[in-house]
Amino acid sequence: MSGSVLPAASRPFVAFPALLREHGFAVSPDQTITFLEAVTVLGPRSLEQVRQAAWATLAPQPQQRETFDALFDFHFLGGVAEPGEADDWQPDDEMNVQEEAGSREILIGENVNETGQQAIEAEALAIRALRPPDAGDVLARFARDLPAALPRRRGYRFRRARRGASIDLARSLRAAIRTDGDVMRLTRRRRASRPRPVLLLIDVSGSMKSRTDANLALAHVIVQSAPRVEVFTFGTRLTRVTRALKLRNREQALAQASGLVADWDGGTRIGDALAAFLAVPRFAGYARGAVVAILSDGLERGDPGAMIAAARRLAARAFRIDWFSPLAADPDYQPQTEALAAIRPMLASLSNGNSTAAICRHLLSLGQGEPMLRGRAA
Repeated sequence: MSGSVLPAASRPFVAFPALLREHGFAVSPDQTITFLEAVTVLGPRSLEQVRQAAWATLAPQPQQRETFDALFDFHFLGGVAEPGEADDWQPDDEMNVQEEAGSREILIGENVNETGQQAIEAEALAIRALRPPDAGDVLARFARDLPAALPRRRGYRFRRARRGASIDLARSLRAAIRTDGDVMRLTRRRRASRPRPVLLLIDVSGSMKSRTDANLALAHVIVQSAPRVEVFTFGTRLTRVTRALKLRNREQALAQASGLVADWDGGTRIGDALAAFLAVPRFAGYARGAVVAILSDGLERGDPGAMIAAARRLAARAFRIDWFSPLAADPDYQPQTEALAAIRPMLASLSNGNSTAAICRHLLSLGQGEPMLRGRAA
């Protein structure tokens, strides 16, 4: 949108992500909107609150934080500048910036983990083509069985029942009219149940590279089969891909989702991603009373304390949290990272995420047995 249609008060906040993009930061339009929402929620009462909102929503790399703060101070304390005026800025050593024909391409340096077998701190910015899964029969059966297998909660609507705590007065009176006012039988009613919402958080970092395509394909099936599903990807940033996965055609949905995610096969900052998710009230509302499935190996390279604090807040909102790790294919697996070991008591399960079939089996079993209520969720 052009600056002429923006309210004057919002123009500096919209111009700041544009300034970051001009200086090598990959900031998506969705992140710009989230930044504006965070600033709106905070007030803001001080410039430091704006800075914290920018850290949480625009997600600079740890090695870029100094440059990010310098640009923030230049923009908000030194006057609103047009992109390109800070000519003394130099790109981070982790990436080489090439400008050709007026476009800027970000190339990641030596810290890129091409094999995808280790968690790294660098942020890889790329467009990736997602391959359709091979487990077509497994996904077809899963799509058929999922709606009836999801945990359910009491709804607000009533339905007719043979036994119930209350009388369905409307139906009873209509039946009495047909018998000239004689009440022959009182109709009972009870609360209808409805499936709980589902929240999928999918790790797209380098250490999960071998599972990314299959996990996104599974997410597409869940979005198509269940009534209320939200899907986010995270690596070094948080991206909502729900709208793309609502396309019925799987190949089209995965192609559109691949264009939204900018941090394929990069580093792992689970704590910062969860904190950014919870910082936006609209996003945090998706977790209330929901079945939360996190598909990640848990190899956090950021601050373990941030991940522990964010997981505690998420568990207080969710109905249950199930963590699917490829490393848990070993029956004797125990979390080795400090953060994942600390949040293990908050999880309903730490399950095998090494194959689509294993994840599907576990998800189909969630509606069985005693419901597991956590925190304030009901």
